[in-house]
Amino acid sequence: MKTLNALIKRNVKIFFKDKGTFFTSLITPIILLVLYVTFLYNVYEDSFLQAVPQDFVFDDKVIKGLVGGLLLSSLLAVSAVTVPFCAHLCAVQDKVTGARGDFDVSPADPKTIALGYYFATVFNGVVISLVATALGMVYLAVTGWYLSFTDALLFLLDTLLLVLFGSALSALVSYPLTTQGQLSAVGTIVSAGYGFICGAYMPISQFGEGLRNALSFLPGTYGTSLLRNHALAGAYREMANQGFPKEAIEGIRDTADCNLYFFGRQVELWQSYLVLICAILLLTGAYLLLHVLSDKKRRKSQKKA
Repeated sequence: MKTLNALIKRNVKIFFKDKGTFFTSLITPIILLVLYVTFLYNVYEDSFLQAVPQDFVFDDKVIKGLVGGLLLSSLLAVSAVTVPFCAHLCAVQDKVTGARGDFDVSPADPKTIALGYYFATVFNGVVISLVATALGMVYLAVTGWYLSFTDALLFLLDTLLLVLFGSALSALVSYPLTTQGQLSAVGTIVSAGYGFICGAYMPISQFGEGLRNALSFLPGTYGTSLLRNHALAGAYREMANQGFPKEAIEGIRDTADCNLYFFGRQVELWQSYLVLICAILLLTGAYLLLHVLSDKKRRKSQKKA
């Protein structure tokens, strides 16, 4: 345990000591928030208004709260997964500098070394995600705040699970990489494409049936849906209090991917949690297995030499 704690502290310090990497990770959620507010706000607002009967009188603030919650959930759905790719740069840097070779010949267990990188990435990802959440909450308080204390806690839980998922995914994907350029290229690809395939940039409900069915196999889809449900739960309650037709509320829930479907069958929240947690365990287990197998292969090579 002492070795693991020492490795985690060491990797965290390296991340925060590199101001360039830290501020790049921090500025990514801010840029996403600006892009969402600038380009997608009106699109989401119009799509929600289309589900409301034209002769129905309501407080416009609730629609703003819906849009704000959707933007906040989209922001965290992307940054909670993509930021760990920047935070995991330390593992690749150690390969470049040769520090990883020193760890491999040390008495430290390979699983301990792997977990040191993983938990450091989780910690760094959580810190950045909390900052992004705070910025999003400020924006939500200005536009329309309807979150309860329970909603906020569940939203933070969803964010933590997505950070764990993103950390495991980045650790597994970056395992074979040996240069910073390779990791930067992979991070760029993930940052550009992940928001689309998880439904953050555009709700999956707006895609064709074939693509919707294909994306329903991806764990990130369920993480985004969880964030949407808890970010918009308070606004839905307010809509019900104002007398919105149930059909209108369900239509908005479908549009925002709060109601997620797997080949036409609605997915319950507990099922979304189950999918996301299983994906975290599977990816983390595969990452640790790679380290163990690699260490055995290295030791056999040394014996033959």
